[in-house]
Amino acid sequence: MRYISKVQNELKPVMLMVLIQFSYVGMNIFYKLAANDGMNLRVLVAYRWFFSTAFVAPLAFIFERKKRPKFTWMILVQAFLSGLFGATLAQNLYVESLVLTSATFATAATNLIPAITLILATSFGLEKLRLRTTVGKAKVFGLSIGIGGAMLLTFYKGVEIKIWSTNVHLLKHSHQIQASHFTGNYILGSAMALGSCLSFALWLILQTKISKEYPCPYSSTALMSLMGSIQCVTLALCLERNWSQWKLGWNIRLLTVAYSGIVSSGLVVILIAWCVTKRGPVFVASFNPLSLVLVAISGSLLLEEQLHLGSILGAALVVCGLYLLLWGQSKELKEKAQLIPTTNGSPRTESVEAVAEGDPPALNASFTHEEASLSKERKNEQK
Repeated sequence: MRYISKVQNELKPVMLMVLIQFSYVGMNIFYKLAANDGMNLRVLVAYRWFFSTAFVAPLAFIFERKKRPKFTWMILVQAFLSGLFGATLAQNLYVESLVLTSATFATAATNLIPAITLILATSFGLEKLRLRTTVGKAKVFGLSIGIGGAMLLTFYKGVEIKIWSTNVHLLKHSHQIQASHFTGNYILGSAMALGSCLSFALWLILQTKISKEYPCPYSSTALMSLMGSIQCVTLALCLERNWSQWKLGWNIRLLTVAYSGIVSSGLVVILIAWCVTKRGPVFVASFNPLSLVLVAISGSLLLEEQLHLGSILGAALVVCGLYLLLWGQSKELKEKAQLIPTTNGSPRTESVEAVAEGDPPALNASFTHEEASLSKERKNEQK
């Protein structure tokens, strides 16, 4: 039973991260449907974090009302930075790069997040590469294979492969949306895509510090969502003056902002904060290329997008790279677990602490021979 519970604890972060990537697939599909309906993406991002705040804040009040530590100015500053990096900059830079370049390029650029996160985590001392060890080589090699597979999936098509065929086509007139993505300044759009990746990586690093000083996932997510909603709404109001864009009816726009706010910015952020606490920021970022694989599969099923040989080869490389990284991290966790007993107090220290005053004469067995002789001399002097 102990072995089964141990395996379950090790697999829990993995299963949660896979579930998070599936939620990103739904968000990607809803984003496409809302953009096809003509919704401004900056307004969508603002509504997304507003809905997230409205969903997470009651949960934080109910479940963590008596657990929260004292609220300080430092926690407020961290929440502001968390909303800035994780919500405002990461999301708005991404949608801007989506408009200025293309959906393909913007999606491919997000696969740089694991490498950027690894560099930042190593710089801040949160991760150790240990390139001379097998574990370090497996982690770096796994990340490289995963990023390479994601790039292959994105930029190489090859022959078309028809594995399945469905009659579901949710996206109508998608050629108009795609054509608008290829207009604009590619250099500026590329810089914004890189800035979005850097901002998200910084947010993952920041989550490591926040989870230690404020170990309340619901409350920290609520604070982040509140700060992000204020920042995103202010930015959207400055750039979008057409009030018709802010109207929500019983249509795909309301469904998109509700799903992205409650699921993608509410539940997902809570789960990511927990996974960062358990496994670190690099572990969370390493699952990012998996979402590209799932998006390619869901696109062929629901949006009638073509599936090519490059997609299958890239997906295989992403899975292999992810497996190598997880294998390296599991070995690293086992090594740390084996080192824990050596860092505790020695058996001699524990035996001394376990002894209380008034114990039997067996207490003298823990003394050295010199200490015993000194005690005898003192007794003779007293007599």
